[in-house]
Amino acid sequence: MPRVKRGTVRRAKRKKLLSLAKGYYANKSKLYRAAKESVDTALKYAFVGRRRKKRDFRRLWVMRINAAAREHGLTYGQLIAGLKAAGNDLDRKMLADLAVTSPAAFGRLAKLAADAKPSSAARAARPARPKAAARAES
Repeated sequence: MPRVKRGTVRRAKRKKLLSLAKGYYANKSKLYRAAKESVDTALKYAFVGRRRKKRDFRRLWVMRINAAAREHGLTYGQLIAGLKAAGNDLDRKMLADLAVTSPAAFGRLAKLAADAKPSSAARAARPARPKAAARAES
């Protein structure tokens, strides 16, 4: 098997990894093996974090919308269902921003949703679910 001399490639690879580990505590920023483990873990957490951030922001928007909707006598689900029934296609990010920055505009949307939401009489007139009806018969 021929001898492989990596030379500058190995040095560049190690230098790049140690630069990624700058600021890490003790050996994790100075020794290659410890730095490699730390950088690998950090990159794994960064990958996961980019996906978590989307979930976390959506949860924050829902909480803000729910709080603002309850000030107008609606729950979050009623508000979203009412807006959908009214044909309003604002997403949760925009609704949350409206709830924080301009409560008056959000109030108008809440009024629109309250007027458009399906009434309780209409919900009572709906037929029962097939599974529930099958269970009732047996």
